[in-house]
Amino acid sequence: MTALSVVGFTATPAGAQPDRPPSPASVGPIGWDVYRSLDAMAALRPGAQSKQFSSFDRTGGNEDGFGGVYSCLRITAEGCVIAEKTGAGEIESMWFTRDYGNMVNNGKLKVELDGRAVLDSSLQDIVDGRLGAPFVWPLVGNGDDTSGGSVIKVPMPYQHSMRVTVQHNPLFYHVTYREFPDAAGVRTFDPRDRALDVVDRLRGFGIRDPKPAASRARTSSGTADIPDGGTAKFASLGGPGTISQLRVTLPQLISEPRVRDDGRAFGAGGHSSFRVAIDPANTGVRLTRRPDPAIGHQVADVSVDGKPAGRWTTGAPTPRGVWADQVLDLPPSLTAGKSALTITNTFVSSDLDINEFRYDVHSRVDGKWRRTDVLDLGPQHPGEEKAHGYQLTMQSWNGFQIYRYQRDPATLAASQAVLSGARLRITFDGKTTVDSPLGEFFGSGLGKFDGRTMLSSIDATDGGALTAWWPMPYRQGAVVELVNQSGQPITQATVEVTAAPTPAVDAGLRPGGGLGYFTATSHKGLTQNGADWTILQAAGRGVFYGVTQSMTGLITSGNRRDYLEGDERVYVDGVGSPQWHGTGTEDFFESGWYFRDGTNFAMPLTGNPAYKLDGDGCRYDCTGAVRLMAGDAVPFSSALTFGIEHGPANNEPAEYSTTAYWYGQPDAGMRQTDLVDAGNDTSRDDHDYTAEGETRGTLTSSFEGTQYKVPVTHDVTAATGEVGFTMALDPRNAGARLVRLGDQNAAYQQAAVFVDGRQVGTWTQPLGNKTLRWLEDTFALPAGVTGGRSSIDVRIVPAKGAPAWSAAQYRLEVLT
Repeated sequence: MTALSVVGFTATPAGAQPDRPPSPASVGPIGWDVYRSLDAMAALRPGAQSKQFSSFDRTGGNEDGFGGVYSCLRITAEGCVIAEKTGAGEIESMWFTRDYGNMVNNGKLKVELDGRAVLDSSLQDIVDGRLGAPFVWPLVGNGDDTSGGSVIKVPMPYQHSMRVTVQHNPLFYHVTYREFPDAAGVRTFDPRDRALDVVDRLRGFGIRDPKPAASRARTSSGTADIPDGGTAKFASLGGPGTISQLRVTLPQLISEPRVRDDGRAFGAGGHSSFRVAIDPANTGVRLTRRPDPAIGHQVADVSVDGKPAGRWTTGAPTPRGVWADQVLDLPPSLTAGKSALTITNTFVSSDLDINEFRYDVHSRVDGKWRRTDVLDLGPQHPGEEKAHGYQLTMQSWNGFQIYRYQRDPATLAASQAVLSGARLRITFDGKTTVDSPLGEFFGSGLGKFDGRTMLSSIDATDGGALTAWWPMPYRQGAVVELVNQSGQPITQATVEVTAAPTPAVDAGLRPGGGLGYFTATSHKGLTQNGADWTILQAAGRGVFYGVTQSMTGLITSGNRRDYLEGDERVYVDGVGSPQWHGTGTEDFFESGWYFRDGTNFAMPLTGNPAYKLDGDGCRYDCTGAVRLMAGDAVPFSSALTFGIEHGPANNEPAEYSTTAYWYGQPDAGMRQTDLVDAGNDTSRDDHDYTAEGETRGTLTSSFEGTQYKVPVTHDVTAATGEVGFTMALDPRNAGARLVRLGDQNAAYQQAAVFVDGRQVGTWTQPLGNKTLRWLEDTFALPAGVTGGRSSIDVRIVPAKGAPAWSAAQYRLEVLT
């Protein structure tokens, strides 16, 4: 498309200028601050919009990438363009899958920002981490790291434009990005910035708090027995302050029996070694090893930083198919004052070889064991192995096993009941915003499965804690309680709450302030045929940060995992087209191929900790997954509907339970101030509407998303020349958005947008759909051209060579 020259600012009528410069709506953290400022997650982001390109079926069916029919926006000499936009913004997340997670057949991935290539290499090499920082695990992950997908989570800001091209049709993908109203504070992504502090922070996911340390933070702890039907209060805090960590320990919880894990083995003359993190304040370190005890008489000497520290011994072989963890306490003299250890395991003897699947590391601090590292090794954990410097000599085997821990059925059922029936309840400033099943809140609603994300952790070792690091601000006070509705008595529940005084949140949490209250919205029930499962429906202002989803499939035969074919659809601020439209449930969780047929994985922002099949409280097929968001969190200013299908056409029976994590305030931060109906002569006259080269007609079609079967009839126009109109707005605004209803029969409509004579950007819409033709899209107007004005003159000038500019209506929404 031909770029249009920037036209100079033209003075607006007298009295239209604001008395003082408007305060623009915040867009949230930009670039690496997405990960460096997690303590500020409560800050609302009304100035930004989170949007997505994906390969979803444009007809409403399930051809979401199998044949690549809808995967390319357009084809160029360099390949398949999958994302393209003009204006300021930031690419947040890219996900791909094909060939069971292998990306070789995609060829090269090219990312162009502001006209310059910042990434141009083999996609497989990128997600394998071969380019080096910042494109290393876990900011990237391949099909083994993510059980079938490939991800790039490096935030890439741009000032004017972005384009993502894949050399060959990528089949399944999504690219999630944010749009900003202008380039204020935006510096174009520089791939030479290795961001090693971010890499290090994320490699501690599920182990340590990723937020900056809070000044004057204190931890309170309480222990109580809670009878069935009872409630126990564990913390009552005065404000203003912020909770930075919650930790719950219930001795009666036991881990789930069925575990699929991959590992390696080494024979005579061999050894393994790796680095692990520990707490320098430790008075001892404990290693927990998961071996396959069916290989008898495994003996290996353990050294710490080259010094003898103990010995692993498995004894006589056990029946195949049974896990049996081992624990080794390291001498405190070898661990005191250190923040890291190098562990070496050296073959001594075995009936066959020495095998190892996983190591959990706990440091004893202040008399309590705290998990300080995990090495989940094996061929399906290449990123984790490399990050721990894992090395192996004389390898004799690698692969995976699906084994079981021996569990008493009654004890297991009681543990599951407590995790699903006990509820975490948190009240901030007199309002309860968290009332969630205990297990699901921390990442697993299907039992005590080991799970790690950037903001939560479930330690499945004996006595392991449930931990969360969401920042939770409050003005006057916060109360933390456990409510026991499990049908089981809870004994010796310990809850630790870490909080710090935070005077700055007092103003931000007041009505109209810029902070939201932490909220966890949970609900459970049977799916309804023909309707999305609603993860969150909210009014007011907020930011959606993710969900833990527990899926109990009720498909009795055939493809019992067909419920995973459901796409997510996200609607924001009343716009009729979804801002996100995904390609499948495991795709939303950034995995692939039904989580590689049930392979568990953990990454900082996504994971599949739980899978059950025909037992252990699951009648057929059950899946638990978690998706958190950082830069790609979804802001809203008046309303949000975040839903997901169950099956390819919302047709598969299931029982779903979800806990959505978000921050919000009940008051709306956006409202409509005007509407131009381009097909109505009275509305055109009222708004001084003009259009050059215009044709007018009537269209009957449908929207993409949940309404793809609902026909809508409306007058619609198309113009090849300049379109102009005036619109009213509230001068007390922090920016505004034009919402256009139009016909997307022709893709790549593009036009320069002028407000009161000043070009504020180029409106580019690469999407096109010849089947479901109605589209509502948005264009952000910065506060610098809307603040203090009671009306604006808008001119839209189609680009030379672009399709005719289509419009049925324009709404003006102002941010307040």
